[in-house]
Amino acid sequence: MACIRLVFSLILLAFFASKGIEADTRAFFVFGDSLVDNGNNNYLITTARADSPPYGIDYPTHRPTGQFSNGLNIPDLISEHLGMEPTEPYLNPLLCGKKLLVGANFASAGVGILNDTGIQFLHIIRIGQQLDYFKEYQTRVAGLIGSEQTQSLVNKAIVLITLGGNDFVNNYYLVPFSARSRQFSLPDYVRYLISEYRKVLRKLYDLGARRVLVTGTGPMGCVPAELAQRSRAGECSVELTRATELYNPQLNRMLTGLNAELGANVFVAANTYNMHMDFITNPQAYGFVTSKIACCGQGPYNGIGLCTPLSNLCPNRDLYAFWDPFHPSEKANRIVVQQILSGDNKYMYPMNLTTILAMDSRA
Repeated sequence: MACIRLVFSLILLAFFASKGIEADTRAFFVFGDSLVDNGNNNYLITTARADSPPYGIDYPTHRPTGQFSNGLNIPDLISEHLGMEPTEPYLNPLLCGKKLLVGANFASAGVGILNDTGIQFLHIIRIGQQLDYFKEYQTRVAGLIGSEQTQSLVNKAIVLITLGGNDFVNNYYLVPFSARSRQFSLPDYVRYLISEYRKVLRKLYDLGARRVLVTGTGPMGCVPAELAQRSRAGECSVELTRATELYNPQLNRMLTGLNAELGANVFVAANTYNMHMDFITNPQAYGFVTSKIACCGQGPYNGIGLCTPLSNLCPNRDLYAFWDPFHPSEKANRIVVQQILSGDNKYMYPMNLTTILAMDSRA
């Protein structure tokens, strides 16, 4: 990758290598789909893009970044809490030099646990490729600060992974009688997803990740896109809700078993279903006027198609739980991140991020 001021960066990082990385330096790595993609798809030939207005309307620059949000997304807000710069998309050619020490975002809108999820989006970074890029990242950093320092950086890092939703909405339920729905009953499909996800997480561990936040699926049946297609009177889709109710408990059990096998609480379950349902069922309590209608979109619930410059656009994004047909607004993301930081076991198991940071600071 091209790198600005390469010589200066190499000199600076040689200094880090000789002195050791600062004790409080903590990298942040992100894997997954559009809920956490910071712009990797900008560099790909794909229809899963958010690089045109009105995306980014409330971002500090008021310009689209490739994030599926009106403003900051969940990784941005976690970085903000950690006191770090936002993680750059790994495909950004400006991610180099000392910026690599902050971490990287490998997520790509449209991907799922399965490789056939999101095929309609053409070129996206499937989860296996995201992990390959993570390995490549470590090689690049090792060339700057050495293998031992790189391993330490990765072992101490916070990792966020968000997968699973697309395996339902953009695969199993994408069209009636989809290939996967003909191959599997829903319970069998969920078991298959969990078994495949376990392999992904084990590989992430083998690549050095030791503090991994794993989000479950949110309330897929309640997003404006699904209300527009499946709801008669604003009720959540029964079938997608059933999928969520099958998937999330099995994910939690898999994470508990994996932690027991590893002898440490490497994987932390983030119950994003509960986090979202708090404001979906009682939007007014959180300052929203609606949790059914997207701020940006068209058709019933503003849930049809994409958010584009020609879409309906609400004047105040803070009053809407959903920014576009699938993705929460920045304000909703802030509510979710607050629970990731400090939520009890209803939201975070076996511990929240603040507890993790406190434990590690004493280690």
